[in-house]
Amino acid sequence: MDYKPKLRDHHGEELPASVRMGQRITGMTSGQSSFPCVAPMFSFTQHGQCGSWFSELLPHTASIADDICIVKSMHTEAINHDPAITFIQTGSQQPGRPSLGSWLSYGLGSENQNLPAYVVMISLASNGANDQPLFSRLWGSGFLPSKHQGVRFRSGADPVLYLSNPPGVDGATRRRMLDAVGQLNQLAEKSFGDPEINTRIAQYEMAYRMQTSVPDLMDVTRESKETLALYGLDEKGGGGTFARNCLLARRMAERDVRFIQLYHRGWDQHGGLPKQIRVQCNDTDRAAAALVKDLKQRGLLEDTLVVWSGEFGRTVYSQGILTKDNYGRDHHGRCFSMWMAGGGIKPGLSYGETDDYCYNIVRDPVHVHDLNATILHCLGIDHTRLTYRFQGRDFRLTDVHGEVVNGILA
Repeated sequence: MDYKPKLRDHHGEELPASVRMGQRITGMTSGQSSFPCVAPMFSFTQHGQCGSWFSELLPHTASIADDICIVKSMHTEAINHDPAITFIQTGSQQPGRPSLGSWLSYGLGSENQNLPAYVVMISLASNGANDQPLFSRLWGSGFLPSKHQGVRFRSGADPVLYLSNPPGVDGATRRRMLDAVGQLNQLAEKSFGDPEINTRIAQYEMAYRMQTSVPDLMDVTRESKETLALYGLDEKGGGGTFARNCLLARRMAERDVRFIQLYHRGWDQHGGLPKQIRVQCNDTDRAAAALVKDLKQRGLLEDTLVVWSGEFGRTVYSQGILTKDNYGRDHHGRCFSMWMAGGGIKPGLSYGETDDYCYNIVRDPVHVHDLNATILHCLGIDHTRLTYRFQGRDFRLTDVHGEVVNGILA
């Protein structure tokens, strides 16, 4: 999404020291004696009335150019996956802080008593790539009450583990069991005063209600053929794919689920990038655009904030040997692009600018803390006031940093 035509003039040349400026790089390329610049082998064209440039790999995203805001000047201090994902999710590179979805559940509560306020779904690349391991702490509640943690939905017949009744247990038996356990928990709460006991009682009751709400939510066969086709799904709904998860995200938004997080793994092309990046974009491009189109045609986009991003960018120089038709790219935190749509974001805008090497930001930098501050602002929250006292300190998602990016607000 950050077109740099002048890079073709520097293809194969060494990255100038004046551009790199001694930047710390990962152990995967620190031993290289050469850092040749690589111009993308894919073509770029302009789209929409806004004239935004898109790679040929994103034709469907290009079709919603006038509905999204592209931020080209994101940056982060983290240069490896786990600390970078943890940082963008929790505002800290060290594990243990609440995730963004948990902060929103804590700050805004839930509008649907039959589904969790925070749902997570994960998909894998169609070629089986399973790069970038994900940990449940990424959607954990940290030091917030555990009722605010994300609930992972899976593909298959049992989307939420341990939700269905085991063989021989019917709904009435489950109800009697919950009532008895609830009474015991209430006695324990009176004795110990532990707020987590009340959380446990509430979550048991939520799980009971979800036995009815989740099957209805997950049954995408009720969608029209036109809607399924928009996402690139067949009449059975294609389980476990990013496309299905995008459709489920729309269904959750309709049901007032507060925060829906989709992860798609496999974005780590240290080698073989030209082939692998095609697969990743083919897996995600159509469905991501379909989600925006579907929300818009249903009148939901203005009330729903859609955020599409990774945890950092990739280097302009090649990792490994650069050949005519193959190369890799290492991690790069100094600049990367992402997009947002709906929820108070200015559509048809490209915000920020990087240099001709797409290596350093030259205008309107947006830090991870700024992004999270802006997300909270769009949802009606002042990021400096959403705090939780823990171990004698008032913590917040943006720590002591972050400024709302007013330039991308409608």
